[in-house]
Amino acid sequence: MSYLFAGLSLLILSAHASPIPALDVAKRWTSTVGGGGNANFPDPAVTEVDGKWYAFATRTIGSSIHIQVAESSDFSTWTIATNPDGSQHDALPNLPSWVNAASPNTWAPDIVQLEDNTFIMYYSATTASNPSAHCIGAAKASTILGPYEPTSPDALICPIDQGGAIDASGFTDAGQRYIVYKIDGNSIGHGGACGGNVAPYVPTPLMLQAVAADGLTLQGASTILLDNAGASDQGIVEAPALTKVGPTYILFFSSNCFAAGQYTLSYATSQSISGPYIRATQPLLSTGTQGLKSPGGADVHTDGVHIVFHGGYDGGRTMYQGTISVESGVVSIDSGDWTAYILGGLESGAQSAQA
Repeated sequence: MSYLFAGLSLLILSAHASPIPALDVAKRWTSTVGGGGNANFPDPAVTEVDGKWYAFATRTIGSSIHIQVAESSDFSTWTIATNPDGSQHDALPNLPSWVNAASPNTWAPDIVQLEDNTFIMYYSATTASNPSAHCIGAAKASTILGPYEPTSPDALICPIDQGGAIDASGFTDAGQRYIVYKIDGNSIGHGGACGGNVAPYVPTPLMLQAVAADGLTLQGASTILLDNAGASDQGIVEAPALTKVGPTYILFFSSNCFAAGQYTLSYATSQSISGPYIRATQPLLSTGTQGLKSPGGADVHTDGVHIVFHGGYDGGRTMYQGTISVESGVVSIDSGDWTAYILGGLESGAQSAQA
């Protein structure tokens, strides 16, 4: 994610829905993985293999781990994956030559499982040719935990002249594989919040790219799904995650600047994978929703039900999980019975809801 440092069912509106109902402030969200002290678990991606859940996340600043992993048997209690010697597991220990080795800034991984039961990781990293820009790379492993090894010495998607690319996420529809991602115009923005909130606003489009069954071979030209709306988005849309419920495609995304406290988790819908996508009239989650701070960076499992996202917590970014449901184009999100875990240990003092 660029420039980032409840028992409630919260209805989010389609274009013709009624206003959001009042929140039940007796409910509260609590953190799941990350947050607190030096713990951090940003930009999570979720997958399930053989009945076990895995979440992959952006590196923690100051750590040598490029891509973090957490594990859960119940999608509720999570522990950070470790090596046999007890050290933290790095899912992407080796980086290709296109990455700036001195400051790789590995961000926003996503995992897809291929038909042969091997796994592809998409990730973003700083480029060696331009340290101010990120591009998207790919790595492959025979097991879900990896280690994932780069598939090429070159980046997979790298529009440097447009600011680079970040936040890749895989999606499959009727056997066709796709990658959705962000062109990172904020890296060449004109200043303000997260570098993008000064006019003229630079495009930060969310793109759809068809790929072959190998998850790597690009097929045809990419398509713009959604772009920032200027000042109302602080010049930022990012973190696309695509799912389909019935005939409706749902594009989850975040807008505004995380560091400025106005980050949101929103969505848009379409009856065609290539759009047009119509944005919901209100964010799905935003700062103040049941005590959340700058929620966003979401990923939805291939079942179209399980969702993870991050939010600010104790100076870091923690992962939250929940489930979603969709009825008549309206998305609801439910945290169920939340338990707060930080690095596998029960965390006391859960964040209270705010009015």
